[in-house]
Amino acid sequence: MKEDYSVIGRSVPKIDARLKVTGQALYAGDLKMPNMLFGKILRSPHAHARILRIDTAEAERLPGVKAVITHKDVPAKKYGVSPARRDENIFCIDKVRHVGDKVAAVAAIDEETVYRALKLIKVDYEILPAVFDPVEAMAEGAPLIHEDFPRNINVEIHQSFGNVEEAFARAFHVRKDTFLGHRTYHCPLEPHVSLAFWEGDKVTLYATTQKAHYLQVDLARQFDLPMGKVRVVCPFIGGGFGGKAAAMGLDFAAVALSRITGRPVKMFYDRDEMFTHNRGRHRQIMELTTGVDRDGKILGVYANFIMDGGAYTGNGIATAYYAGSLLPLSYVFENFKYDMLRVYTNLPGSASQRGHGAVHPKYALESQLEMIARDLGMDSLEIRLRNRRKPDTVTVNELTVNSCKLETCIETARKRSGWDEKKGNLPRGRGIGVALGGFVSGAGYPIYRTNLPHSVALIRVNEDGSAATLYTGAVDIGQGSNTVLCQMAAEAMGFRYEDITVVSADTERSTHDFGAYSSRQTLMSGWAVKRAGGMVKERLLEAAGVMMNVKPEELDCRDAEVFVKNNPVVREPFGKIAREYFVKNGPLVGHGSYTPPKLGGDYKGGTVGTSPAYSFSAQIIEVQIDEETGEIGVEGVWDVHDSGTVINPALVHGQSHGGIYMGLGEAIWEEVKFDENGRILNPNLAEYRMPTALDVPMMDSLAVEGFEPAGPWGAKEVGEGASVPTEGAVANAILDATGVFMDSLPLTYEKIWRALKNKKRGENADPR
Repeated sequence: MKEDYSVIGRSVPKIDARLKVTGQALYAGDLKMPNMLFGKILRSPHAHARILRIDTAEAERLPGVKAVITHKDVPAKKYGVSPARRDENIFCIDKVRHVGDKVAAVAAIDEETVYRALKLIKVDYEILPAVFDPVEAMAEGAPLIHEDFPRNINVEIHQSFGNVEEAFARAFHVRKDTFLGHRTYHCPLEPHVSLAFWEGDKVTLYATTQKAHYLQVDLARQFDLPMGKVRVVCPFIGGGFGGKAAAMGLDFAAVALSRITGRPVKMFYDRDEMFTHNRGRHRQIMELTTGVDRDGKILGVYANFIMDGGAYTGNGIATAYYAGSLLPLSYVFENFKYDMLRVYTNLPGSASQRGHGAVHPKYALESQLEMIARDLGMDSLEIRLRNRRKPDTVTVNELTVNSCKLETCIETARKRSGWDEKKGNLPRGRGIGVALGGFVSGAGYPIYRTNLPHSVALIRVNEDGSAATLYTGAVDIGQGSNTVLCQMAAEAMGFRYEDITVVSADTERSTHDFGAYSSRQTLMSGWAVKRAGGMVKERLLEAAGVMMNVKPEELDCRDAEVFVKNNPVVREPFGKIAREYFVKNGPLVGHGSYTPPKLGGDYKGGTVGTSPAYSFSAQIIEVQIDEETGEIGVEGVWDVHDSGTVINPALVHGQSHGGIYMGLGEAIWEEVKFDENGRILNPNLAEYRMPTALDVPMMDSLAVEGFEPAGPWGAKEVGEGASVPTEGAVANAILDATGVFMDSLPLTYEKIWRALKNKKRGENADPR
């Protein structure tokens, strides 16, 4: 029976809605400080070149220039997520490794002077051979991008569970396909901005980051400072999607320029620079082999992947592991082998993007499963129902699944989409496809190994009891985490949502939290908030028991009213009791923290992909194909998500719709393209083809009712999981409409047109 909650489960207005729609919300780009300078980074015009000389003299003489810095003026230590793969300097020291790599930076009194100064910096390069393909980069004699990584192999993963060879030997049908995933970028509306200033030996950085705490750690390490001397503040963030999840050269450069000039320095990336530095989704070569029995039951899967990592690692090491670890999540099979080579190339680095690591591999698996169903003469939904993940199970690679309502998701999507009536009965050129998804509700391990809790929250009730403030280090990047956490605080306290304010994402004013990545904040930050609110309520009821002359356990609190449970007419206002508490004890405060239990298997990479809980989803997409032009019209999307208890229905639908939008864009239109010299051809929103409102259909999203025992009030993720199945569902709908099997992303009009022409000629030529 569903509990009757007071605040959670309601679509309350977003806590920052009024500020945003009225233009009062200040983003980093809006911030100004007295005596502020403007900074900019000089970027390399070459993909691979040795730096012979940097002459900054003429730029330094330009009136209005206050500092010009190179690698000689900043710490030489490398930074990055993985200690074994810290491979990036604030500025390049010996050579540049991709077009746009960081060479120097300027601070001046205005932007015009900054741009003029950049043109006056003279850099002599010795151009080196470059390599832009990961397979070519591993070849004998290929130029080394980082000398300490032979064959340019950045990450090498080999995992094996069960015996795939034996599974294939006894399989009724084995299918092997190679799929190509493509490079895409996040394209948040807000560009990256960093504003740094020093006060004595302490630095404050206003930054467009998803992880204030991790950026604080990076800055402290890079500049040899105690963490208490580094403050990171996140103002309003205009989207991230993983692109603001790691420290950027911009952050380090702003801090360095501010220290040298003694003045605040504000720096930003324009849209072209965002494409160069904003670490998007990896291009992948995915060879996938799957064996099934006569009934379509999956016996074994072998994933042999090559990933184009670009010039630097960043979060890409996690991407490489996630690409394999999350493949067994939606389906049950007992034999799995995963080989991955993440390879350096002379292209911009790739890292985390919404659905981190899971999206392209899921496209490959869902497409291949569709072809297997065809090979066996099975229905698309039936083969998925037969292999679906069930609750209270453990995957072959030791990921523990608690709640899982995949069967309900599939059957609900079947009904809402009209699958049974449409499948096989749609007119020529129209098709319907399905894919399953799932994702973590927070990573089960910290990126930097620490003994700190993953989330901490504090709630303070003001002196007269009329309002409360929630302090959290969680970062709201537009997804509404501040709203959800305030709802949780109000529910746990028995307070009113409307009377709670939030202080978040400030390493000095708020509490410790690892931030917005891997869809962690509803579950992990939520647990900390629930426990903090529970402590406030416990202390309030103890005080109320004395005032009302009843035992605390006989009382409850709801909607800011304390009442006797077996006689609710006997009640007192929350504020009255809180005021009395303040007089006798000082501020009414509660705190809470959360650390996930130990998760994962005892093998290399066994903790990557672990999570306290996993979401699941079924997505059905209907398309219309113009057979003369290959044009794709998306006619409908039905997404049914198992995200446990829904805290805010409107935000769940918003996340679902946003994930589908991004998934459709990546599936059909979006791709970062390069010329033969490694320069991005379409680093703007005119030529990088993101879908418009006219390209996206009405979406039918539904969260099935469920309960996740590892989540606060039974909640788990929805933010990234909705993106995971979309590419596969689109590919399968195209297959249904045309009979053409598409094995390379994006699924463009031209590829479909060529494939249809080949099909008419009876050829099997690759439409690529």
